Amino acid sequence: MLCRELMRTPVVSCHLDDAASQTAALMRTRKLGFVPVCDDGGRVVGTVTDRDLAIRVLAECSLASTARLNANTPLRWVMTPGPITCGPDDDLELAEDLMRRDHKSRIICVDEERRPVGVISLSDIAQGEQADRVGELLRAITEREVRG
Repeated sequence: MLCRELMRTPVVSCHLDDAASQTAALMRTRKLGFVPVCDDGGRVVGTVTDRDLAIRVLAECSLASTARLNANTPLRWVMTPGPITCGPDDDLELAEDLMRRDHKSRIICVDEERRPVGVISLSDIAQGEQADRVGELLRAITEREVRG
């Protein structure tokens, strides 16, 4: 199966300079927990999750008035750089291998310019794969949490 057969479209993304609060509102409205972050050329340069916003911004704001990050902080300071990507014409097995290797439950499908064209999550794979394969992938992705 090719990634394009399983990836979700259209992709909702944010810009490096978008405020954390703006992104949180978008995520709430669109019921998303994960958003690719793009540069001025629309190329994916990072990702931000609802957990990133809670841990890196909200928790920081609650610590003290001297917090470095706040609701207006640009995503460039909150995001996780170096997103895990594949192409829409790649085999789904490659996407699974990358997710397993990097312990990620989501992968962004990008075009030749690294612009996002789709997202594949572990739950998408669970809907289209055999239970034993999904179980193995889930174990591999969550291995870092069990060890940690």
